Amino acid sequence: MNEGAWIDAGALTDFPEGTLREVSAGRLRFAVSLRNGRFGAISGNCNHLGGPLGQGRLDGDYVVCPWHYWKFNRLDGKGEPGFEDDCVPSHPVRIEGGRLWIGREAATRRNRKPHAPHPLARPPQRENGPIRILGLSTTAMSAGEPRYSTSEDLLEHALHSAATTQGCGTRLIRIRDLKFRECEGFYSKSARACTWPCSITQMDASDQMDQVYEGLVHWADVILVATPIRWGAASSLYFKMVERMNCIQNQETIANRHLLKNKVAGFIVTGGQDNVQAVAGQLLGFFGEIGCQFPQFPYIAHSRGWSAEDMEQNQVAVQQSALLHDGAAALARRCIEMARMMVSSSLGEDALTRGGRKAARLDASTAPPGD
Repeated sequence: MNEGAWIDAGALTDFPEGTLREVSAGRLRFAVSLRNGRFGAISGNCNHLGGPLGQGRLDGDYVVCPWHYWKFNRLDGKGEPGFEDDCVPSHPVRIEGGRLWIGREAATRRNRKPHAPHPLARPPQRENGPIRILGLSTTAMSAGEPRYSTSEDLLEHALHSAATTQGCGTRLIRIRDLKFRECEGFYSKSARACTWPCSITQMDASDQMDQVYEGLVHWADVILVATPIRWGAASSLYFKMVERMNCIQNQETIANRHLLKNKVAGFIVTGGQDNVQAVAGQLLGFFGEIGCQFPQFPYIAHSRGWSAEDMEQNQVAVQQSALLHDGAAALARRCIEMARMMVSSSLGEDALTRGGRKAARLDASTAPPGD
């Protein structure tokens, strides 16, 4: 190579033993490492979504991408064992005059091993059939120690009524029965790092949030969410679940892609203590953000007030209340009627508007710097 083919990466003292650094030169980006006295330089762009490899970490001789933890050998760019065919370009290095130089021309080529798309990544397409209602219960309780739940009781009654009187298909998911990881903040690293399906679901086959995604995006016409009131807010399981739904709303911002079409949502909120309207407001706000529509009077609720500490009486009040159970069935009917109207007179993709909370669409489609 002539001298113009080499890039001055910096003084050797800028690269302490055992460290990884990002080096940029124009549109070129490198992940430069020093381990056991030997320098390595590979492309700084991950094969997955272009994540910044040089901002990651070293795991032995592998560079770990900070976005989704893909690994590439720091010397030859090959993927970790079992994924060697997924490789990023490696570049020659030389030391001269107390400085590190990187060759512009790659010594090896990038290769992206084909990966089958995740089953959830298929285009949402409503199948023919009756209105389908997905119930999501976010009450927490000890495994193997069932107890009565006021919100879940009303949700079960609503689903039973929908099935027996309206001929609807129903599913109930008790979120406490699922094993899934908390949201790990990929969006906080970069907008493009938040993917659909969620990166956790793609990486971890044991993550059971896929059941919620499947029901929300591909199966349900109506979503009924039930939550108790916990310290004036929805349950911790509710928040754990909806934080993992951020990837649905983020697709609106990142890709102008509408995953929830013609979906109707309703809510059941109960608590021994008050704050019904604040809890319902959070639910309405979030499900509106991800694209759901609401019927008139989109939630039912029950609370005996701040001073009602006799919780066993609260349970009895709900169990014996015909009005609350009738209200749950009526909520389901309102949602079903609206869903039937939306399904039978679908406005189509062109009539759907982008998520409206943000002032402008985020340009997250820009390709990362080249090699």
